[in-house]
Amino acid sequence: MATPLVVSEVFKSFTMHLRDGIKLPVVNDVNFSVASGECVVLGGPSGIGKSSILKMLYGNYAVDAGQILVDHKDRIVDIAHADPRTILDVRRHTLGYVSQFLRTVPRVAALDVVAEPLVARGTDSTEAKDKAAELLAKLNLPRELWGLPPATFSGGEQQRINIARGFITSHRILLLDEPTASLDAVNRRVVVEMIAEKKREGVALLGIFHDEEVREAVADRILDVMQFSPRKAKAA
Repeated sequence: MATPLVVSEVFKSFTMHLRDGIKLPVVNDVNFSVASGECVVLGGPSGIGKSSILKMLYGNYAVDAGQILVDHKDRIVDIAHADPRTILDVRRHTLGYVSQFLRTVPRVAALDVVAEPLVARGTDSTEAKDKAAELLAKLNLPRELWGLPPATFSGGEQQRINIARGFITSHRILLLDEPTASLDAVNRRVVVEMIAEKKREGVALLGIFHDEEVREAVADRILDVMQFSPRKAKAA
């Protein structure tokens, strides 16, 4: 499928249970697609719903209405209505995610944290760790840290673990939520090249990048999320 991700007529609101059940609309009538080998960047001001869109696509947030269609194992899965077992299988094999925050099991070494997604897909442990080591070296994480748990690392070091973990697999679709936010200039350039490599491999990427230089370097097109905002509808 040349277009492995299609989002159609998606609506999302939050119910404020501590405010008498008031519904707070987040996005209305979201429609877009991402093609293989394309990097689409979600644009717009903070609080407009960009991260909420990524979380809906990954199955972390339920949707009020609409479809999120993913080409998974040669069949179309609607993430918006899939059962939890199916969503977990899609995450394991088709849909990757790099968030702003690293969440890992305590006391697990950084090398194992990065290798784990490959091991979960059936890759030999030694081969997975070799690939993890390659990525950690590319991201300039000192070798003496590889055997330590990432909870002891700085914010930038943790983010490099996050990026390596997200990029180690061959997912057809990759969601990126501010992957370069905590990085220095050298490692931002490394991530830009890693994104370019994924595009050459035919991966469909959808991301949020507040760093203008990075955004311009990676984006094939920028999707203005303001067009899906309830604020726009009220202004009209």
